[in-house]
Amino acid sequence: MDKNMLINYIADSYGVSPEHPWESHPDYMVFRHDVNRKWFAVIMNIPKNKLGLGEGEIDIVNLKCEPLLTGALRQESGIFPAYHMNKNNWVSVCLDGSCDDDKIIRLLNMSFGLTAPKIKKKTR
Repeated sequence: MDKNMLINYIADSYGVSPEHPWESHPDYMVFRHDVNRKWFAVIMNIPKNKLGLGEGEIDIVNLKCEPLLTGALRQESGIFPAYHMNKNNWVSVCLDGSCDDDKIIRLLNMSFGLTAPKIKKKTR
């Protein structure tokens, strides 16, 4: 899955458009919930060497995941400790075809759920 496919999937599935909060990085995109404004995905283009992948640049998406899964996920192809995010709760996923599209969608759905507004229980 590449960056444009992911942007389209997010728009179609969640009705969310990207925000560009950093003037110094106009290609970085944040996707967040309308109600609580929490981020569920951040797409960036970073130097490959930040992930230990050599020279050049690579598109990645940062996704929130269950803390118990982060260690196991980072053992899989195309998934790394989160770039510029909490590494216990977030992972960086390469958008270069090294990670299976279905896995990216499952991780995106998990991130969306983990950051969704909480339903408050009524008290009596």
